[in-house]
Amino acid sequence: MKFSDIKEKQQAIELAEDSRQTEWEFTSFIAELFAGRFRWDLIHPFPVQRADDRKIGDAFLASLEECITEHINPSDVDRTGDIPETAIRALAAIGALGMKIPKEYGGLGLSQTNYNRAIALVASHCASTAVFLSAHQSIGVPQPLKLFGTAEQKQKYLPRLAAGEISAFALTEIDVGSDPAQMKTTATPVDDGRNYVINGTKLWCTNGPHASILIVMARTPSITVNGRKKPQITAFIVEADTPGFEVVHRCAFMGLHGIVNGVLRFNDVKVPRENIIGELGKGLKIALITLNTGRLTLPAASAAVDKCCLRYSRRWSLERTQWGLPVGRHQAIAEKLAAMAADTFATDSITWLSSSYVDRGNTDVRLEAAVAKYFATEVTWRIVDDAVQIRGGRGYESAESLGQRGEHPYPLERMMRDTRINRIIEGTSEIMRLFIAREAMDAHFRRLMPLMNPRTSAKTKLTHGIRAVAHYALWYPRQWLPLPQHFRAPHLSRRCRSHLRYISRTSRRLARTLFHAMGRYQQRLEKEQLILAGIVEIGTELFAMAATLAHAEQRIGETPDDRTPGRLADHYCRNARKRIDQVFRDLRDHRPGLLEAIADDILEQRLTWLEDGIVTEDAVAKPRVRGASPHDNSTMPEAATA
Repeated sequence: MKFSDIKEKQQAIELAEDSRQTEWEFTSFIAELFAGRFRWDLIHPFPVQRADDRKIGDAFLASLEECITEHINPSDVDRTGDIPETAIRALAAIGALGMKIPKEYGGLGLSQTNYNRAIALVASHCASTAVFLSAHQSIGVPQPLKLFGTAEQKQKYLPRLAAGEISAFALTEIDVGSDPAQMKTTATPVDDGRNYVINGTKLWCTNGPHASILIVMARTPSITVNGRKKPQITAFIVEADTPGFEVVHRCAFMGLHGIVNGVLRFNDVKVPRENIIGELGKGLKIALITLNTGRLTLPAASAAVDKCCLRYSRRWSLERTQWGLPVGRHQAIAEKLAAMAADTFATDSITWLSSSYVDRGNTDVRLEAAVAKYFATEVTWRIVDDAVQIRGGRGYESAESLGQRGEHPYPLERMMRDTRINRIIEGTSEIMRLFIAREAMDAHFRRLMPLMNPRTSAKTKLTHGIRAVAHYALWYPRQWLPLPQHFRAPHLSRRCRSHLRYISRTSRRLARTLFHAMGRYQQRLEKEQLILAGIVEIGTELFAMAATLAHAEQRIGETPDDRTPGRLADHYCRNARKRIDQVFRDLRDHRPGLLEAIADDILEQRLTWLEDGIVTEDAVAKPRVRGASPHDNSTMPEAATA
């Protein structure tokens, strides 16, 4: 690796570390789980939405459902590529564009739970509309402005956004995905720092082409710390009517045809210093904190999709008969239906548990939100795939075509296209695993990194070393001891209570595995992405098991005659335990050499023979003389190609 590459990588790591929340103000259930402590008391009893808050949500959801079913035909949105302007005005009229904006600024001031209920409802009808609403207020201007804006900024912009003006968030660039250290968009101070001039191009900005107010992340001048330059990324509020702002292109995608997403260019866009959100150089940190709650709309939307798939699959499994029985009575389909229902219950459990944490305000949700997003989007893709499989050819056929020939227009084909992006947006599954792993290791990092840092003085190393030895001398043996624990869960079956003991036991095994990996690989652990992914997968499954069991306990307690929640929780936990045990086996058998050798063969172009026999991009792009024989290799004249 070249020195410049090493330097860039180091800069990226330092920027990421500087942008993290370094303190844990409140307890995190998942952080405790990764540390080998199963805190059943943090999720049990399962939180139930307050009656007064639910009443507010019920009233709004009734008007929201009437609005979207009257003004939005999801098939038309998918076909035309646009949400009708009348629908957007109607949504604004009922306050749907100000759900997260406080009442004093003209918004509805909904709780996180009610907001997620609203997004779930919309997602069950039209995914494009759900993404439009979420991009506007989950990661658009309202949320970061609410968290970090000045009183003047809030007063100036929040009422406009609540009234119906659209907002967007501009971070991604053409060559910059998950590595903001390579950001090229700049904001240069002028007029003695009273203004900044923004230049650059942003990619994949949802709502961007139609937005009137945007948050734009840009590099401001680097600062020098201890003799080294540190890059600075700052968040700016930019109004779309500012001279120099340009919409270059509207992107088209596999699914979500109704979203307006595009490439934005900033040509000497001048904004006042007062438009900086938060502090200078804290833009990326603001983005990450905003995403903590912003990510929770994806689990809510995913849970809604799960429920739609379950409904469509249930109906079809009763309607369709094969060999004298409804297809749902055959084990091959029954297995899929059971897994679909259990996974839906698990996603629902995680969604509302995490939402309640935000509303209570006494839990650090950065891990919970990340795990909820990762889990829900992965599970939903599996559920949609199974639903399409259950429907067979009709699952692959479009809803419009089904309706035209007289069948019920179940939109599974569209849902599959719309859902695929969820494993990519707001952090790909691969990036989410790395993010979760880093946060899970935070307690160890804070104790051990000073010992591994060559720049740490001998005196400081000695102090940290003594503290670390004292801590791990007590902590490590506990991860091996079969500690007796009683989990209060009177409504769960004996089998479900055994799952609780499994979670407790396995959380300690997970903590040992993580600790051993850190000891073995030390600073090289960041390269062992498959090990980190496995550790995160186990922690995610344990969280889902715990949330599902707590949810089942709560529902059975309310309706003792209904034992179905317990069966769902039991089935989910049985499947999760199989997956966890397999991941542990994979970690033991970790042999990265073979896959790295094959990947190297591919990248060094030693396997191009595997690509023989297909039409190449060059052949498709090669111009031909009109009317020439297919076997004629002559090209069109230069003038003709022009």
